[in-house]
Amino acid sequence: MDQEPKVKTSAALRFIFVTIFIDVMGLAIIIPVIPNLLKQLGNVDYSVASELNGWLTFTYATMQILFSPIMGNLSDRFGRRPILLISLLGFCVDYTFMAFAPTIFWLFVGRTIAGITGATMSTATAYIADISTGDKRAANFGIVGAASGLGFIIGVSGGAFLGDINIKFPFMVAAGAALFNALYGYFVLPESLDKEHRRKFEWKRANPIGSFMQLTKYKALAGLALAFTLVYIAQKAVEYQMPFYVYEKFQWTMRSVGCLGLFIGFLLICIQGWLIRYLIPKWGLKKNIILGLISYGVGLTLIAFAGQGWQVYIFMVPYCFGGISGPALQGFITSKFGASEQGELQGGLSLLSSISLVVGPLVMGYSFKFFTHKDSALYFPGSPYILGALLILISVLLVVRSFKKDVTLTT
Repeated sequence: MDQEPKVKTSAALRFIFVTIFIDVMGLAIIIPVIPNLLKQLGNVDYSVASELNGWLTFTYATMQILFSPIMGNLSDRFGRRPILLISLLGFCVDYTFMAFAPTIFWLFVGRTIAGITGATMSTATAYIADISTGDKRAANFGIVGAASGLGFIIGVSGGAFLGDINIKFPFMVAAGAALFNALYGYFVLPESLDKEHRRKFEWKRANPIGSFMQLTKYKALAGLALAFTLVYIAQKAVEYQMPFYVYEKFQWTMRSVGCLGLFIGFLLICIQGWLIRYLIPKWGLKKNIILGLISYGVGLTLIAFAGQGWQVYIFMVPYCFGGISGPALQGFITSKFGASEQGELQGGLSLLSSISLVVGPLVMGYSFKFFTHKDSALYFPGSPYILGALLILISVLLVVRSFKKDVTLTT
């Protein structure tokens, strides 16, 4: 009897790993391509393309803000499985639009659809919370990082090589991957949320304000929630600006971005899939959160002042080590809520992530444009990374303050 839950948990975690892997791969595969696609469709330079990319992610994130709480609450009512499948189908439609878009307008249509159904990550993390207990909760969230790292490796490198052949190919592959995973999930994925833990759907809770209030039930967690948001905004400097940055500053090719993606993905797998499982039991959640955030800030600052392309590889090491803070912070927050609230909670965390997507790429895109435009008084492509480092500094202060404010919260 003791072995059966372990077997089921192991099988479920393997599926979630595959789900997140394909999801991240589908997102990462377009990273090396989107700057050149926007240049081609809009007949603009990288400076303006960066701004357009900010508005694309703004559209996607705004839809997520409105609909992620609904998806999270629906998963608490009907289970995680159907929401995951709907989300994957939404991504398939989005990538199809992007593959065959004749104008930039159709890219916005696709991003709107993906934002509405884009609850994959929040529902997947709720799934992990359903099947995790005790000290294994934070470690299991490390699977998200490992799957993301592997998906990032395959996605960015594959997108770079496919984009060299035809700029549309990466989007076609991403659409196919999302559809494949939806079909795989339909036939294989078991439901993680028992019927006795499900609750009635309530519109008053299925809205952005209600989801955010869920995060403020504990005073100390309110500060952590704000820090969580600032960290995600800072991360957008790397995730959404890196191709623009290296294309503009170092004249890299798509293949060069693909090689960097391989390196970053390898680091993420080692750190979040392996190292974190040793660091969390040894140092505890609080120390891992603070150490990771400081490492993020150092990495961002170094990247901003990279003088040669090869230095970006070196400076990615402290940045990626900062990834230990994410699973630790998420594990810390989720441990304070019950099983029947995990979907709503993850919807709330997804809301914060979406807010960062509204603010992050748009602000970083405008910052990049301001300091790289032909009429700019000061040429400094690294400006988004300095801005991100400042946000990380604020998040460190918030986290320390939150830990001191409520001494009843333990690691």
